[in-house]
Amino acid sequence: MQYIISFIIGGLLCIIAQILIDKTRLTPARILVIYVTSGVLLTAVGIYEPFVEFAGAGATVPLTGFGYSLANGVREEIAARGIVGILTGGLGACAAGIAAAIFFSLFFTLFKKPKAK
Repeated sequence: MQYIISFIIGGLLCIIAQILIDKTRLTPARILVIYVTSGVLLTAVGIYEPFVEFAGAGATVPLTGFGYSLANGVREEIAARGIVGILTGGLGACAAGIAAAIFFSLFFTLFKKPKAK
């Protein structure tokens, strides 16, 4: 059942983004920023944690989950190191994902030439 819930929640987040792309003048980059920022803000006010417990990967894999990871990393580092955690926590918590995104982007650009739009 958890797989179905994750699939539905992740799909709903994607549907919302697609509707924003189709029905507004927002660019995909702005929607990305809105999703990441909303993940951070919802984590800060305590709403996103119960959502993650309910939806699992459906809430942690989309871009809102990246904001959630950033906020949790900052929270943990502030508890461990104090005010310095504001600067180090988010990147420390998401370093593996950021490194993978950079590596795979480089890897695919070596084998595939992008087409100009």
